[in-house]
Amino acid sequence: MDNKYFNIKDTLYNITEKYPEAIELLVSVGFDKIKDDNMRKAFGKTISLENALKLKKVNLDTFVSQLIERIENNEDKLNKSSKEKGNTKKYSVEMTGVLPCPVRVPLTETFERWLEDKDFNFELNYELKAASSGVEWIEEILKEQTEEELPDIFISAGFDLFFDKKLFGKYKEKNLFEDITDLKEYNRDFNNDYIKLKDPNNQYSVIGVVPAVFMINEEELNGRKMPTSWEDLLKPEFENSVSLPIGDFDLFNAILLNIYKLYGEEGIEKLGKTLQSGMHPSEMVKSHIRSSGKPAVTIMPYFFTKMARPGGPMTPIWPKDGAVLSPIFMLSKKDKKEILKPIIDFFASKEVGEILSHNGRFPSTNPNVDNRIPEENKYMWVGWDFIENNDISALIKKCEDIFDKAVKGEK
Repeated sequence: MDNKYFNIKDTLYNITEKYPEAIELLVSVGFDKIKDDNMRKAFGKTISLENALKLKKVNLDTFVSQLIERIENNEDKLNKSSKEKGNTKKYSVEMTGVLPCPVRVPLTETFERWLEDKDFNFELNYELKAASSGVEWIEEILKEQTEEELPDIFISAGFDLFFDKKLFGKYKEKNLFEDITDLKEYNRDFNNDYIKLKDPNNQYSVIGVVPAVFMINEEELNGRKMPTSWEDLLKPEFENSVSLPIGDFDLFNAILLNIYKLYGEEGIEKLGKTLQSGMHPSEMVKSHIRSSGKPAVTIMPYFFTKMARPGGPMTPIWPKDGAVLSPIFMLSKKDKKEILKPIIDFFASKEVGEILSHNGRFPSTNPNVDNRIPEENKYMWVGWDFIENNDISALIKKCEDIFDKAVKGEK
């Protein structure tokens, strides 16, 4: 596929050096180690883009089209600032965060179009990276900046970052953040008899969720009954048979917390014993083509189940006791709520909700969005009371230790 940007026979290293956008896209199709500079130099110099995609059985034309689109809507636009227009604004607004990889490009493009005709009385500086880049850079911001220097808006999925008592926890206690969206009630998917996702303390906004579901390789069940719930998954017959999203910290931590809440330390031990492998979701959907070591069950974000080949042995299952959800949080400073309100309203809007839900299969909390999720499909949520009554960061560490010992067969 000819294009003016790169040659498919060029090395991964040369292409990623010239176009950093390629790193994020390569990670999304299973080249997780390419985001490490040393691995990128060592491995990337030895293989062409064409051969790398053949190795992962990724459609070349589709990948090239996606990469060209990202190049043409390059990262520079994400970091553009109204400072370029002259420092004449009265206020400064800083927004920091990570967005799920499948929706980052359409979300940022929509945001930039929305900004084009806005004439705010403040300078807006923003950096919205892909979730694959991790949140360590945000943690460094929290450690190094004062309360006044702290960004005004944060967006990210997961529990560890926002409930660490040494990081966001100290600001939570100071009541620094406030939910200033106009969403009095969330989408009925998250506001019903079994789940109340809206923060009763009105500090945290949730704009969407990342659900964890099962993908079953029926050829690997070997007479075992297909698991349809988390309870089924913890049974002895599924020991050493499950692929878990260990590399997806946000979702894995959500799984740990929910299993701990329901089944205690024993449940975490059982979960550890089920582990056969931890793969990137894009590898999970193709795990059935492995020559050996095929997991019977893979746990993955709902989005990736839609990438499975129709007619193959992989069957998606929405757990009957609920898909574990990892919330996509949005935090905004209380003392700047009048200034921040238009931006907050944009990210809480139906338009953004439909990008999350329809483009990325990340169900939205906006009540006007049809998430296209059957009503009988439930969610598993630890609940705000559980969060309030536990040191979440410490509990995640405790669960990780129990899990790791179980994986190693230690007591």
